[in-house]
Amino acid sequence: MADLRTEEMELNMGPQHPSTHGVLRIVLKLDGEIVLDAEPHIGYLHRCFEKHAENLTYPEIIPFTDRLDYIAAMNNNLGFCVTVEKLMQLEIPERAEYLRVLVAELNRIASHLLAFGTYGMDMGAFTPFLYAFREREHILDFFEAICGARLTYNYVRIGGVARDVTDESLKLVEKFLEDFEPHVHEYNDLLSYNRIFLKRTVGVGILSPEAAISYGVTGPNLRASGVHWDLRKDEPYSVYDRFEFDVPKANTEIGEIGDCWNRYMIRMYEMIESVRILRQVLNQIPDGPTMAKMRAAIRPPKGEVYMRTETPRGELGFYILSDGKNKPVRVKGRSPCFTAMSAFREISRGLMIADITAVIGSLDIVLGEIDR
Repeated sequence: MADLRTEEMELNMGPQHPSTHGVLRIVLKLDGEIVLDAEPHIGYLHRCFEKHAENLTYPEIIPFTDRLDYIAAMNNNLGFCVTVEKLMQLEIPERAEYLRVLVAELNRIASHLLAFGTYGMDMGAFTPFLYAFREREHILDFFEAICGARLTYNYVRIGGVARDVTDESLKLVEKFLEDFEPHVHEYNDLLSYNRIFLKRTVGVGILSPEAAISYGVTGPNLRASGVHWDLRKDEPYSVYDRFEFDVPKANTEIGEIGDCWNRYMIRMYEMIESVRILRQVLNQIPDGPTMAKMRAAIRPPKGEVYMRTETPRGELGFYILSDGKNKPVRVKGRSPCFTAMSAFREISRGLMIADITAVIGSLDIVLGEIDR
């Protein structure tokens, strides 16, 4: 046996592989079925967002934020707008703040539903995808009613929101929440506690708390590693400090801290917490204007600002440098998907080829945001 020698093999996974959740190329270095190294190659979906932003007025930048994490466009709109408003020290009407939280949490549920459905497909289960889209369709119908779009919304604006919603629309949201909450338990019976699914995900791709913090991982991926951190609780923005909800923790009774199953499961728990927030929004939402009184031409004062918000994939941050004109000098986007992908190489070594799809799906990346 000492005289036997095997050669390592390099295998390209992607950039068109369906489980890469976008246009991503992974160069796998293999010893048989064992992964010795997994090097991600990005840049196939480059948006040029930051360069575009230097040549656009502040309101014109908002539709470009839709195209970053296109699965959670409402959250992207919100993140950019609150950054500009922080620089302008602009006060937002209460009704607008509640509507922002309403659409942000609905988009969080829609995003996690897609993550649930596509992760099931990655693991070989097609049925969860159909269940997920059944509920997600109701959310997209509501978004279409209030802004005319189903994917890239441009609804949250600097100073408030594009338009008000009717009482009938809010009743539809209330009806959706009543129907949706029992379905989450249905999803768990269908996939989360399925024996085959547990075999594929429990103890696979473990990201330790220390490694997660070192790589700057945030959001559900960080909380799955046992780090209790959520900006909506720890650094509240908008009106999140008015709502009662819990920050889900990793489940150690079934999974292991930082494994694929916990990264998936945190998102299932978060959907229940979003339902809690949304019910409080519907009960508390006040009447009033939905846009702040301000000049038509938005010219923030000279200076720089950084603001971060909690999107479905983690902390989305925007840095803006202003010279007092209607266009920013510099806009920098801090992507939660980019930091999650940075940790991918470390947690993939020593796994089997089939486990790579489990790890990528559990990180819930969107390449439009990585290649910003």
